[in-house]
Amino acid sequence: MIDQRLAPYGLFLLRITLGAMWVSHALIKYVVFTVPGFAGYLTNMGMPGFLALPVIGVELVGGLLILTGIYARQVAVLMIPVMLGALSVHIGNGFLFSGPGGGWEYPAFLIIVSVVVALTGEGALAVRSAPALRSPGFVR
Repeated sequence: MIDQRLAPYGLFLLRITLGAMWVSHALIKYVVFTVPGFAGYLTNMGMPGFLALPVIGVELVGGLLILTGIYARQVAVLMIPVMLGALSVHIGNGFLFSGPGGGWEYPAFLIIVSVVVALTGEGALAVRSAPALRSPGFVR
């Protein structure tokens, strides 16, 4: 049974944690690794280096939208391909992200959290809630 009184606050905590993660990932790429450093990393991983700045921008803007609760459901879905890219880089390094080269459990977890936010909603204190995702298979 879902506690209708407290569930919105649990979803709020989940949403702000997910948003903060995206913002921190953008900032570490920009401030610590730098755009040229991240572009070099992407190139070494077989991806186009020119994607560095767009990825940082998407992570920063998407993270801020999720954090504030502005259409967080839809934004969470749109962020999944970015994390699938990270997952593809780390999939061969084993499960644990603390291992050499980083494993795949953290990107997979963040994909799942994004799906949970998309399915359940923004929770409490959202600036602009989005309507529920619709599917012809669900009865309203």
